Amino acid sequence: MKEAGINGQTGSLIDPRILMTIKNLELRARVVVEGFWNGLHRSPYHGFSVEFSEYRPYSPGDDPRYLDWRLYARSDRYYLKKFEDETNLRCHLLVDNSRSMHFGSLGFSKADYAGTLAASLAWFLHRQGDAVGLLVFDEQVRDYLPARHRPGHLRHLMLALEKPASGSSTDLAVPLQRIAEMVKKRGFLVFISDLLAPIESLKKHLAGLRAFGHEMLLFHLLDPAEINLDFESAAFYRDIETGREVYVDPTLARKGYQRRLEAHLTAARAACQDLGIDYVHLATHNPLELALFEYLSARMRRKPQLKRRGRWAS
Repeated sequence: MKEAGINGQTGSLIDPRILMTIKNLELRARVVVEGFWNGLHRSPYHGFSVEFSEYRPYSPGDDPRYLDWRLYARSDRYYLKKFEDETNLRCHLLVDNSRSMHFGSLGFSKADYAGTLAASLAWFLHRQGDAVGLLVFDEQVRDYLPARHRPGHLRHLMLALEKPASGSSTDLAVPLQRIAEMVKKRGFLVFISDLLAPIESLKKHLAGLRAFGHEMLLFHLLDPAEINLDFESAAFYRDIETGREVYVDPTLARKGYQRRLEAHLTAARAACQDLGIDYVHLATHNPLELALFEYLSARMRRKPQLKRRGRWAS
């Protein structure tokens, strides 16, 4: 995945290490979304964001009552909303909160990054008028909020994302099976996990979700230290899930480790490709605005399947 910024420069994006100093999760999400949205309007992708938001340019003779003055203030251009507030898009955020997600080498964990990503997507979806739900899982489903768009729902979702991990392992089979049973109505599923589980089993259960007609986007998160095995000295390393200690010399193990990791990533990517699932491998040092851009791209690619039923407002 390229690390170019939305406007072609990484300098305008927020370093996750700085972002994570904001203790309030909801405030972090707002900072990410507002920065992302403003970046789109200032960039060559401006028209891309307008198309996604279901706006059209103002034309002489249009009813000025339907002008979006907030968008005008940001872009200095006149736009009308294409549709009224109703929507048929349902999105569920599936967030892995197993013990392995609580590893981090940057001053924050994969769980912190995943929670902020989910919160940012929830804020973004809510702002768009979409119904958003949440499933937080480890080896079991721990929290479930159905997809809704109503006052107070976003706050409940944020509180669920702030809960600490309580599981001990990454067993994706059971929670994915439960998710298939719980989310009956077809929609868009965003799956956020480090995928530290057998890909064969994962593919089987993802296929079950696709069989229900869900469109899916998978964010595969890894810490940079997991990707590069850039530990300096030989030592006993403790498995964060099992507690088992293993003596490892990173210098000797790095080449074989990276070969196996690349095979795992290739298998995950291939499984998603076979199932028609959008796959994004994301290291946790990457700005979260890039993840939102990947979400936006996936939505645009799947627009025929997820088309809104709204009417032209004018």
